[in-house]
Amino acid sequence: MATRTYVQHDIDDGIAHVRLSRPDKLNALTLQTLDELVATARELRRDRTLRAVVISGDGGSFCAGLDFASAMRSPTGIVRAFVPVPWRGTNTFQEACWAWRRLPVPVIAAVDGHCYGGGLQLALAADFRIATPDSEWSVLEARWGLIPDMSGIRSIAELVGIDTAKKLTMTAQMLSGKEASDLGLVTELAADPVAAAHDLAREIAQRSPDSVAAAKRLFNQTWNASARATFARERAEQLVLLAVANTRAARTAAFTKVVPVFGPRARR
Repeated sequence: MATRTYVQHDIDDGIAHVRLSRPDKLNALTLQTLDELVATARELRRDRTLRAVVISGDGGSFCAGLDFASAMRSPTGIVRAFVPVPWRGTNTFQEACWAWRRLPVPVIAAVDGHCYGGGLQLALAADFRIATPDSEWSVLEARWGLIPDMSGIRSIAELVGIDTAKKLTMTAQMLSGKEASDLGLVTELAADPVAAAHDLAREIAQRSPDSVAAAKRLFNQTWNASARATFARERAEQLVLLAVANTRAARTAAFTKVVPVFGPRARR
């Protein structure tokens, strides 16, 4: 497990807890933080025993967005981070969020305090978002004359109508966690989002890791596809699941009414 400065993580019983760890700056994102987010996601992706990921921020804030003052001290670093990797289709800014979509396990963002700009885009890249009612959400880029460019446009479009997405992006409107939940940006409200996120992670971990991974791939890769393409992908995923050991373990446990014991995922 690599040692990093601004992104820490530990794994307990197959559940990784990833923490943004720059509390004195409200966990604002530096170029180094972006690199560490990408590296952490890649490291976790290689672990076939992983069952879920919880992402939170240290010190009472999730993430206040990009630290412009820090980033602007390295113009060459910005240029380097802005150039996309052809085979990946993302640059470093985008991959810091989208890498969590690539994980074959559910990713749950536990949000309290500030969730602005790049922090909001990171939260939206998770599969689920659990937030305190008084957390603060904003597509803050409009305040700086910019647009979301860390995969946020795609993520917002998946969750709200186009008119709401445009309004949030054009106005930098501040929302409470309750208001974000009412709009569909937040999955669930909780007084302790980290504890609630771990509860959800443990609940999902009771199911076959192969079926969970297949479900995530299926939804993420066919959400805007035609019905015909979706049906084809359903068949392909199901054929693989019918042959893997974890499916047999789930079926046997269901018939015998015992708790299933699963092995590592069959694929990354």
